[in-house]
Amino acid sequence: MSLFAVPVSAATQPRTILAFGDSLTAGYQLRPAESFPAQLEAALRKQGRAVTVHNAGVSGDTTTQGRARLNWVLTGMKAKPDLVILELGANDMLRGQSPTVARANLDAMLTEFGKRGIPVVLAGMLASPNLGAGYGREFNAIFPDLAKQHKAVLYPFFMNGVLGGRGLQIGDGVHPSAAGVAVIVRGILPTVTAALDRLK
Repeated sequence: MSLFAVPVSAATQPRTILAFGDSLTAGYQLRPAESFPAQLEAALRKQGRAVTVHNAGVSGDTTTQGRARLNWVLTGMKAKPDLVILELGANDMLRGQSPTVARANLDAMLTEFGKRGIPVVLAGMLASPNLGAGYGREFNAIFPDLAKQHKAVLYPFFMNGVLGGRGLQIGDGVHPSAAGVAVIVRGILPTVTAALDRLK
């Protein structure tokens, strides 16, 4: 039996995933088919799942900007998503913005998803060491704390396996290349499939 074998009923049930994030979701400087949502959708369909992954990533978005557009995105969708992958916070960190603000914004977004009955996979971020140990402790704690509070599924570090890998980032040394996105997808795929399998 395949490692990713799923019951026929689960595989054939059409599902919509909303990938809501920043440039790491949007696919900065990548072709549309190379973006995280596109590669994740392809991986899920390879398992035989009838899944569509909607790309709601906006390059440069902080948690404040994501929070501001969330209702607009959800209202504009044809149907309520079955699952959300929430990937925001990296730009807050890179700009040295207060972890308190990022926490409040992510908390508000998770609260909104909860009100709408939409399960969430929360993609964690880790602070750059050059921001200092105190900032790192405060920022890094946001994601596990909020996942526990809102009963969201935590994927601890969205960029796991990508940073520093040869050919896994584009020239800016920050954003993943197409090969880097493939590493992200392989890493998060078991978490996403488990979340899909828990849907009613």
